[in-house]
Amino acid sequence: MLKGCASHGHPLSREELDVIVAENDKQRFEFSDDRRRIRARQGHSIEVDLEYEPSIPPDILYHGTATRFLDSIKLMGLVRVGRQHVHLSFAVQTALKVGKRHGAPVVIPVRAREMQEAGFVFYCTENEVWLVDSVPSIYLKFDELTFL
Repeated sequence: MLKGCASHGHPLSREELDVIVAENDKQRFEFSDDRRRIRARQGHSIEVDLEYEPSIPPDILYHGTATRFLDSIKLMGLVRVGRQHVHLSFAVQTALKVGKRHGAPVVIPVRAREMQEAGFVFYCTENEVWLVDSVPSIYLKFDELTFL
């Protein structure tokens, strides 16, 4: 991995890489058990076996997005759009931060436990991002949106 960085004009020492992984504000990366490989914990655009065990979600999780996507989400629900999973947060504030990256933010509550009871499989990463394949609009609480 260090050779790959160097070959793309971004040389790193092992110590620098250790700091990046340890101090990343979203804890996006993790080392393999032998610490010779690194990967993103979520957000993959290709199929990756993340080896996460299915988890029972809390009653409500939150999805942060931009207000300009609301009409589409009302019709189609939450879809992966080039990612392996839809990402959900346990906290409204975290979802607001995510939504800000895309424009005027809105947070949509998701009836996650209901989904799980209906057969949807959820995974929770070590940095507490909840992953699911999709969220049909019937599980979205449009009457309880949070705007910034």
